Amino acid sequence: MSTSGDHKFDVCVVGSCNVDLISYVNRTPKIGETIEGNKFEKGFGGKGANQCVQAAKLDGKVAMIGKLGDDVFGQDYLENLKKLGVNTDHVLVTKEAATGVAPIIVDKEGRNSIIVILGANLLLNEDDIQKAEDVIRQSKVVVCQLEIRQETVAKTFEIARKHSVLTILNPAPMSEKLDRNLLRMADVICPNQTEAELLCDRSVETIEDAKDACRKLLELGSRIAIITMGEQGAVILDESGQCEHVKIEKCSSVCDSTGAGDSFVGTLALLMASEKKLALKEQVKRACRVASQSVEKKGTQTSYPLKDELRFNLFE
Repeated sequence: MSTSGDHKFDVCVVGSCNVDLISYVNRTPKIGETIEGNKFEKGFGGKGANQCVQAAKLDGKVAMIGKLGDDVFGQDYLENLKKLGVNTDHVLVTKEAATGVAPIIVDKEGRNSIIVILGANLLLNEDDIQKAEDVIRQSKVVVCQLEIRQETVAKTFEIARKHSVLTILNPAPMSEKLDRNLLRMADVICPNQTEAELLCDRSVETIEDAKDACRKLLELGSRIAIITMGEQGAVILDESGQCEHVKIEKCSSVCDSTGAGDSFVGTLALLMASEKKLALKEQVKRACRVASQSVEKKGTQTSYPLKDELRFNLFE
């Protein structure tokens, strides 16, 4: 079993690293249409690495477990993680596939459309996770998403449970082929509205809908359910059985919403790892505030606020 003295890392993220290829346009093109864009940028993304980077930018001690291609994108990505102070001992490089990429279109309202080509991410396997057991054991919280193989996620949660490490599953991107056993293996399930609809096979439009969906998620085996609801905030439910709506302040300006959900998950993981045991509702509220601040700037990881850029004290 883990003891607090064993914890070298606040958060360990097992997941994807993708290079974002971002085109800024006035509007999304129709099928068969060519339009002129306003600007192009290359950035670092992937749901796993995004969550990892947000926790690191908030001064968390963070480790990343993932797989990159043996190419320029992969080299750049590894440098980016190291520069941010992330432990990369188990960010592996393969010659068998290219680094994952995500072409993204962002319109003038800040809405995005994304294509993800996962490449090397899908080669992260159970054997890689077994070799990283020490990193998982030395972490307070382990986070997974679904841009890697589900068997890899299951192995991660199996090792985390063996060492009594808290686990968070962000079921994104959601697949109808999801192995429902993952819900029983994770301590915390954290979908957005769309993902919750697919998981629970019901509409999640209103706060009441989300409360019903949270109850369903606990029936499916999770210990804590958190459904993010965009501008409506979030709905939470833990073992106490009390469903709560976490309201958030409206954003002053939305520039680019890309990666906001990952900002939320990365912040939440760090708050859950904190020695200051805030109530779940307060943890979720603060994670929402950080994510809201991230949409005010362009880009993905570049839009994530540093701890000293926050408009509030994260841990007090």
